[in-house]
Amino acid sequence: MSIGNSPEDERPIPDESQEARVPVGRALQQARIAAGLTVDDVSSATRVRIAIVHAMEADDFAPCGGDVYARGHIRTLAKAVHLDPAPLIAQYDAEHGGRPAPTPAAPLFEAERIRPERRGPNWTAAMVAAIVVVIGFVGFTALKSGSGGNGSKTQVAEGTSPSATRSASPTPTKDKPAAPSTEPSDSAIAAAPQDKVTVQVSAPNGRSWINAKDHNGRMLFDGLLKKGESKTFQDSSKINLILGDAGAIELYVNGKKIDDKFQPGAVERLTYTKGDPVAG
Repeated sequence: MSIGNSPEDERPIPDESQEARVPVGRALQQARIAAGLTVDDVSSATRVRIAIVHAMEADDFAPCGGDVYARGHIRTLAKAVHLDPAPLIAQYDAEHGGRPAPTPAAPLFEAERIRPERRGPNWTAAMVAAIVVVIGFVGFTALKSGSGGNGSKTQVAEGTSPSATRSASPTPTKDKPAAPSTEPSDSAIAAAPQDKVTVQVSAPNGRSWINAKDHNGRMLFDGLLKKGESKTFQDSSKINLILGDAGAIELYVNGKKIDDKFQPGAVERLTYTKGDPVAG
């Protein structure tokens, strides 16, 4: 008779907790059935594809695409079937090698802080800036030359007599300047060319707005004629006038005075040709 433990007594005692542990997929399936839900119901509620739900309930987590996605799907399905996801995720980690340790983020950026990226010059921005400067210089030059040309053309189009131009420049004198004469001089009337139409507009009785155009509709003058001022316009065939206050205006056409009795405040539209004042 031998004294001691028999070989059967030396065998390891099985862990009842391990034998009783239900696989993660089986636990999800049982909870779904207990909740009265179908696979389609769980898939619609969680937006996890039906094929992945079937695979997970069969304890096959490969279709999830990795441990990270598998843990996320386990958490989502567990909540849908009213289970606590924490034990299931812990069991999954224990069966699949555990959760990987997080990688510290500081060393990844340390090298970048030590060695900053060197950037070359931005040639595109420099070229754009140079083009803008050149365009601005050309535009300024063209505008300046155009302004000078327009000023000379305006002076010719208005047909201002040399005497009127000279009177616009103040001349220092000790005597009080005489009031400008609104009557045309004999020399101006005699100098009216026969092959053109010449119209002189004077404002002896007050001021008036006037508008003058040539036979092509080109603007000769558009503005206020003050009391005592006069303007002379000349064209090859026709002058068109608009008088804002005709009663304040005296007209001389081709060297002859127009004797029409214009009413104060009346607006008159007039056209004169080389044959006027007959056809006024």
